Amino acid sequence: MATLLYRLGRFSFRRRRHVAAAWLLLLALLGGAAAAFMGTTTDKFSMPGTESQQALDSLKREFPQASGVTGTIVIAAPEGEKLTPAKVAPVVAEAADIPGVVAAVDPFQARSVSQDGRYALVQVQFGSPAEDITDAQREAYEEVGESADGLRVEHGGEIMTSKVEVGSTEALGVLVAAVVLVITLGSLVAAGMTMLNALIGVAAGMAGLFALSGVMELTSTAPVLALMLGLAVGIDYSLFITSRYRQFLAEGMAAEEAVGRATGTAGSAVVFAGATVVIALAGLSVVGIPFLGVMGLAAAGTVAVAVLVALTLLPAFLGFIGGKVLHRRHRTGHQGVYEAPEGSTFGFRWGRLVTRLRVPVLLLGIVGLGALTLPAQDMRLALPDAGTAAAGSPEREAYDLTTEGFGPGFNGRLLAVVSGDDAQATGAAAEETAKLIQGTDGILAVSPPQFNEQGTTALLTVIPETGPTDVATEEAVEDIRDRVAGVAGAEVALTGVTALGIDVSEKLADAMPVYLLLVVGLSILLLMLVFRSFLVPVKAALGFLLTIGATFGITVLIFQEGHLAELVGVDVPGPLVSFLPILLIGILFGLAMDYEVFLVSRMREDFVHGDTAQQATVNGVGHNARVVTAAALIMTSVFGGFVLMHDPIIKSIGFALAVGVLIDAFVVRMTLVPAVMSLLGRAAWKLPRPVDRILPNLDIEGESLRDRPAEEEPEKASAGV
Repeated sequence: MATLLYRLGRFSFRRRRHVAAAWLLLLALLGGAAAAFMGTTTDKFSMPGTESQQALDSLKREFPQASGVTGTIVIAAPEGEKLTPAKVAPVVAEAADIPGVVAAVDPFQARSVSQDGRYALVQVQFGSPAEDITDAQREAYEEVGESADGLRVEHGGEIMTSKVEVGSTEALGVLVAAVVLVITLGSLVAAGMTMLNALIGVAAGMAGLFALSGVMELTSTAPVLALMLGLAVGIDYSLFITSRYRQFLAEGMAAEEAVGRATGTAGSAVVFAGATVVIALAGLSVVGIPFLGVMGLAAAGTVAVAVLVALTLLPAFLGFIGGKVLHRRHRTGHQGVYEAPEGSTFGFRWGRLVTRLRVPVLLLGIVGLGALTLPAQDMRLALPDAGTAAAGSPEREAYDLTTEGFGPGFNGRLLAVVSGDDAQATGAAAEETAKLIQGTDGILAVSPPQFNEQGTTALLTVIPETGPTDVATEEAVEDIRDRVAGVAGAEVALTGVTALGIDVSEKLADAMPVYLLLVVGLSILLLMLVFRSFLVPVKAALGFLLTIGATFGITVLIFQEGHLAELVGVDVPGPLVSFLPILLIGILFGLAMDYEVFLVSRMREDFVHGDTAQQATVNGVGHNARVVTAAALIMTSVFGGFVLMHDPIIKSIGFALAVGVLIDAFVVRMTLVPAVMSLLGRAAWKLPRPVDRILPNLDIEGESLRDRPAEEEPEKASAGV
């Protein structure tokens, strides 16, 4: 592996103009393809195999006029006044005239007027699903009631689901990352090159993703996740290779040889670090939830592109800037000036301290992270509703006004779908179902059944007493399903956004152990190949469990329980989004293995080259502390920039990833890992002989390059080399 990447690095250095031109051409082609074939993103959650999804599919076939997206217009009279049919009728008529609307129900006919007569709900039924609604239709819906003098009109419902958009706030994270790069590398040229390299990789990955969106259904969160990870790993991977190149250059090595060796050693670590991230993200596709699989594959593709860019375009860039990658005062007479004398830096001092105090360090770290994990025991999961939307947004205003006038249950309506073979059996089953549901604890009201033209499918609207994400609502859904299971003559299924959210959470909980076993198992095997050790991969996996537990605990404390929530812009705490745990496991596991590979590969490199296990451990921390610290701060900055977004899903994902990276990099990898490696000593690098004979030698440490003469006459770097 090291030899192959060594040659790739030298080739890219020598043919830098061709390599750069090839990437720019590819970027232009992908950009053109994205512009020509880009499709629309969707917020549709498809959950094959669940009762709620089966009911939705049944509605599309048997009751198509009721299967489209819905809207709820909330009307409120001034305090002390009441609504009248004459005041409400123009709003209803205006809603009915929107293109694509099949029905707008008068609240006085539907009895959806509050007891005090001040509030009313206008149910608007579109004939198309949410992903087919045009911007013009949505704008027309939002304009309904603008001319209603003296009335407050708010627009909510499924149609008001906000699209996730990336704005200027996320650029703050990139700006912080750029500052960290300048401080770490001590050169504006080097920092700019590293950032440019990462941005080109992200642009290529995102363009390819949007080009594919025309032939595949892309969720609105998938591009944001891909952008988030592509930026973070792209900068980090480029930083690791650039740092190793600077080290070789400072030792007096010719520029071309330094590029080759940096690509062969640090590049090998990048390959396997990227592979763990790709495995973890691609593994999301086996969960059986389409939107989650799309998110994982989209992000995995962007990470893969970031690896390719770091291995090819970065060496080409290094060829262009030559000695300018070093600080100005180090560009002549490199040797011995790039680094402080070995052992005098903070990294070496920290490594010696941790290995000397390994037992108390381990106890303190494990107990501390264990304590942070405790709040995760109370973690609740649900799909986000309008109650967690940004304050002041239309959907949030409609949600709050509905709660004010009718109670929280009207925001979490359920749909009971009764399907029979004939109209008579369906009618009888619908009546029985309505009685059973009305008698269920936690249910406020059940509407009279609506039948399709054939009379074989009935639709009942169920209003719970509590909100969509309330525990009592979940219990009511389970009770309803148990009670209606015995209805004769028809099949009864419960659906709606609330029921779908409950089914999502249950399915994800069932898939979690399988996913965790698959991802961790495959990654342990990969790390066994990399490090030719059994204990190192197991230790890496156990350290990850500490990271994920503490991350879950802190996220629950802030987003669910509301402690310090105002600091991250959360005004209404609530359950975490259903897919956050499994998504977080996939992403953080891959990123955690990044730091594991970069740190431990240097430990193994020094160990196989003759250092003692203890000294190799100290060297691994000493040589990589500065770069890993910078990489972790960069990744945290990029993820932290997404916390500033208004979307609660992206906000929680960005926060959890930022916290997880900080914990894993500084507590687990930089502290607990060297403590454990010191405790294990030489045993850490032992592998049973039968296994050792079977595993191929990947040479990630670059042992084959150690005494290798430079191939042909190396090209001197320009600008002072």
